[in-house]
Amino acid sequence: MTRTKVEICGIDTSTLPVLSNEVMRATFVRLQSGDLSAKEELVMGNLRLVLSIVQRFAYRGEQADDLFQVGCIGLIKSIDNFDLKHNVRFSTYAVPMIIGEIRRHLRDHHPVRVSRSLRDIAYKAMKAKEQYIQENLKEPTLANLAELTEIPAEDILFALDAIQDPLSLHEPIHHDSGDPVYMMDQLQDDMVSEERWVTYVSVKETLTKLDERQQTILSKRYYYGETQTEIARELGISQAQISRLEKHAISIIQNNMVQEEIKNN
Repeated sequence: MTRTKVEICGIDTSTLPVLSNEVMRATFVRLQSGDLSAKEELVMGNLRLVLSIVQRFAYRGEQADDLFQVGCIGLIKSIDNFDLKHNVRFSTYAVPMIIGEIRRHLRDHHPVRVSRSLRDIAYKAMKAKEQYIQENLKEPTLANLAELTEIPAEDILFALDAIQDPLSLHEPIHHDSGDPVYMMDQLQDDMVSEERWVTYVSVKETLTKLDERQQTILSKRYYYGETQTEIARELGISQAQISRLEKHAISIIQNNMVQEEIKNN
């Protein structure tokens, strides 16, 4: 598979290794047995994971290099705290911690002034959330956070809302080799015209005619917002194949819509 060269923090990411789950677990066994060289192998073997997460925050106005370094801090914390007894993939454990570290960095550079008391409540809640995830391997409820922090649930909710980054309606939330999808495109429109409804039905019917792999790719790309690279890794094929399959599926949908329009006219 041809790898695209991406340099970040002076690192050519196309040369980074990718560790299988079996190798990852064996390396963790070495690390937890005292082999400190294994830690460097785990860091290098998961930098691609950090990069894929950083790309989700590409439109926050922050330098990619800065976010990558912050993400690496989250990665190192994940490596230090990962326990093989949980019997889960390391990426399952690490992703929330890396995202949390990046979000914490973004909150510290928040453009809107938030009172110190609200920030303190929010940070206590986030710390409790990380602790809960480590111990239970699932997201806590608001009630769980209130119990852990001994802070009323309403105060936690208000504090977490206060430190969220404001979003522009024209901020791209998805842009990967095609036309960008903006925040305003995701807002609900209560005034749905008959023409738009007919188009929706037509597209939905066409999707059922695609093969299972094409449906999976379109679902992951446009519903879950995954990149072509992430999907390629999950399906075990190249990013170029994902691109071709996606374009072919979209072409089928477009041709079907044209034929329907000609038929109706």
